[in-house]
Amino acid sequence: MPTAAKLSAAIWFALLAWFAAELSKGHMDDNMRFGAMSVICAGFGAVIGWVFLGRRAGAAMQTALGFGLTASALMAFGSVFYFAFEQMIHRSWDQRYRDAAHALNGFGDLFVQYGAFAVQADVLATLVVGGLFGGWLTEKVSQKWS
Repeated sequence: MPTAAKLSAAIWFALLAWFAAELSKGHMDDNMRFGAMSVICAGFGAVIGWVFLGRRAGAAMQTALGFGLTASALMAFGSVFYFAFEQMIHRSWDQRYRDAAHALNGFGDLFVQYGAFAVQADVLATLVVGGLFGGWLTEKVSQKWS
């Protein structure tokens, strides 16, 4: 059931994910093609905000801040997982892996490589502060319109 808290969480975390993706691009190689990276991350943010955080609105403020941080971490983890998996699939199509075990090992390497972009100081600070604010905002909206 749609609620104002779910909508506000979805919008905030979509914006936060988009902004964090834009920040992380500055840490990547100049010859990387980003495609729809920011839009895909925003999609992850919207889904996590709606499904995870919006559903948990209505608790104490301290709990909401914790849920906001968790939502931010889930959003970053999901985005990194997606892009590492997508890159592994593309490399598999190019027959760069001998077998499935080699592909999974490559996925792990890509996950670590892409995860390093998410733990840069500016991106990490944005995710932490944005997650706290998102939890606070969602709780305030829930208190106001429920």
